[in-house]
Amino acid sequence: MTSDPWQGDVRLGVEAWTGQPPPEDVEAAGPDADAEEVARKILLDQLTGRARSRKELADKLAQRGVPDDVATRLLSRFEEIGLVDDSAFAHTWVSGRHSAKGLAPRALAQELRRKGVDDEVAREALTLIGADEQEEAARRLVRKKLRSLERFDDATRTRRLVGMLGRKGYPPGLAFAVVRDELGSASEETEQPLD
Repeated sequence: MTSDPWQGDVRLGVEAWTGQPPPEDVEAAGPDADAEEVARKILLDQLTGRARSRKELADKLAQRGVPDDVATRLLSRFEEIGLVDDSAFAHTWVSGRHSAKGLAPRALAQELRRKGVDDEVAREALTLIGADEQEEAARRLVRKKLRSLERFDDATRTRRLVGMLGRKGYPPGLAFAVVRDELGSASEETEQPLD
């Protein structure tokens, strides 16, 4: 059985028969999309998974070709009804990232700045992390990482642990103090005789 190259696609058959491409099917294309409806759907889709900052949403709308005036109007409306709230977003972000990743306020401030959160709003959200919580998070990170560094000498372990804390936004003074204490505690535990 021989199959023709145009079999199954009617447009190719019309073109082969008439020698011209078929006219566009205006009804099949449907009506032009309303920019406001498209933007509203984009915003709702973006807000379904997690909260987002206003800047993140504005960037997504611009990326999808939504006119600036429509984007601004809808984002303002979403703020009015509470679906877009940079302050609530910042608080949620700080709480989640600090507890899950152990990030220090400096690193969290940088992340919030990249997400377009105002510095004042970010500072207010960062007050959730007190000095004690910051130190305890640093200790948890060091203890967890210390297990994989047992084969190294103290200088190498210190360098790697302080570097890890620095990448997570901890100040050098706190990083060195926590690492020194945790290395001391770890060496005391290994020196204790077994009963």
